[in-house]
Amino acid sequence: MLVLATVGFMLCFWAWALLAPLGPTIRDDLDLASFQQSLVVAVPVIVGSLGRIPVGALTDRVGARRMFPLIAALTALPVLYLGHLADSLVEVLVGGFFLGLGGTTFAVGVPFVNAWYPPERRGLALGIFGIGTGGTALSSFTTVQLADAVGRAFPFDLVAGLLAVYAVVARLLLRDKPGRAVPVGSLLARTTTTMRMPATMQLAFLYAVAFGGFVAFSVYLPTYLTTAYGLGRSDAALRTAGFVVLAVAMRPVGGWLSDRLHPVPVLIGAYAAVAALALLASFELPLIPVGTLAFLCMAAALGTASGAVFALVARLVPPEQVGSVTGVVGAAGGLGGFFPPLLMGAIYGAADDYTWGYVLLAATAGATAVFTVTAVRRQVR
Repeated sequence: MLVLATVGFMLCFWAWALLAPLGPTIRDDLDLASFQQSLVVAVPVIVGSLGRIPVGALTDRVGARRMFPLIAALTALPVLYLGHLADSLVEVLVGGFFLGLGGTTFAVGVPFVNAWYPPERRGLALGIFGIGTGGTALSSFTTVQLADAVGRAFPFDLVAGLLAVYAVVARLLLRDKPGRAVPVGSLLARTTTTMRMPATMQLAFLYAVAFGGFVAFSVYLPTYLTTAYGLGRSDAALRTAGFVVLAVAMRPVGGWLSDRLHPVPVLIGAYAAVAALALLASFELPLIPVGTLAFLCMAAALGTASGAVFALVARLVPPEQVGSVTGVVGAAGGLGGFFPPLLMGAIYGAADDYTWGYVLLAATAGATAVFTVTAVRRQVR
């Protein structure tokens, strides 16, 4: 069940991230401004993020066995539309809006995996499931290369086909845990109750910085590397994929460390590291070796923090509410990734420099570390 959920999550995230590597190409083809290009890659992020709130609540009620194949099948439709029909800014934005559905599968998989594992193993299990975020790395590694080698529509056709196959396989093989806790009450009432829980808002803030930072880099780093360092598009996409792979690989490590130690000290260390590394990146030092090392270490810290946040969810949230809480927390994480690309595009458009964007990231990560030491630690106690 863990493997099936992780594969489905990865495929849907692959679809969700298809537009980001093609950002520079879309900018040139449609003659877009920097802010418009940022908007194209950010729209799927915000839709996929906000959509996690109702999807998480629905998963608590009807189970992942229904939700996973349904979302996979529906996501294939905007993928095909973007690959074959969208040829203007408005059409790409419309396709990106519906493409955001793929990002909601996070709120399907977390309660599903959480139900199958005992508390002492949930941190590692959820971290392994989080490897599905590596779908963004698959997109970074393959989208530009396949588009150049075969044709612009081929990456979209490939992903749509894989989603259709997965939808059938998931419908046949996926099973919810027998006797899982099913909540009562309407979706609206349960969502309202979830939003009022202090732990929900705290976890949402932590994840907005951790996973939001990961998403922001995964969608904007190709643009940053081509603009600030003059790299080719393919080279920038491959370097971004390396960033994503390392961040994804560190999610299980963050979960495992949280099982062995506790999520709070793991989070404090990770956020402090992000703050220091973002400040270092603000100087735009040579990419080899200092800049590369700073970005890779930042990827490791963001991945560790993302894994630790959901280890904390497993400790603080009753099983029947994990889907609803995950929806809110996951939405916050996605929204955390929506605004930085827009902000970076706006800052570069106004000042022709990225320095202040990294300074703001450093300040945010430092404040989050302090918040974890104080408010989150009190909540855990």
